[in-house]
Amino acid sequence: MKWQEVRLNHPNRWLLVEAAQAHTEADQRILDDLVVLDTYKDSVVAMRDYTRMHRQCPDRELYVLHTSREEIEVEERRWLGFRIGA
Repeated sequence: MKWQEVRLNHPNRWLLVEAAQAHTEADQRILDDLVVLDTYKDSVVAMRDYTRMHRQCPDRELYVLHTSREEIEVEERRWLGFRIGA
């Protein structure tokens, strides 16, 4: 489902969504097709469910978004990690 359609179907709600199709352009993650997993009135509950689901399935591309946003802006960041050996 496209973001504009999601907004029409779930006005003024927090959503837990999964990107069914997405790509990256100029450090921005473009969410082409979304699946709404759940809706919420409260962002805290939405983030709690996101955290639980992300721990269970870390490979899924999950987001918590509010439908008051006309456009989705997700900045993609690349993290470098270091391991310190003993």
